[in-house]
Amino acid sequence: MSSNNNGEPNKSTGQYHSVKGTLVETIGNLTGAQSWQQSGKEEHAQGEGEYQAAQAKGYAEGTIDRVSGKKDAVVGAVTGDRQQETSGTLAFGA
Repeated sequence: MSSNNNGEPNKSTGQYHSVKGTLVETIGNLTGAQSWQQSGKEEHAQGEGEYQAAQAKGYAEGTIDRVSGKKDAVVGAVTGDRQQETSGTLAFGA
C-alpha cells in the first residue's frame, strides 16, 4: 500500500493508484502484455486498499471526536461549566 509523506493512508493517492492501475491493466489487455495486466491489477488493488484504509481511519477519527465532544458536553452540564458544555455540544454535533 502506498501512502503520503507521513506514512498515513490517503484517499487521493489511493484513488490515483486505483485509476492508474485500471488504465495500465486495460493497456495490457489491449496489447496482450501479461506483465502490464498483472502490474495494473496489483496497483489497482493497492490503490483500493489505501483508499479504504484512509476511509476507515477518517471514520475512526470522527468517532473519537464525537465521543470526546459528548464527554465535554456532559461534564460541562454536570459541573455547570457552560463554556465546556457548549464546546462539547459543538464538537459532538448535537
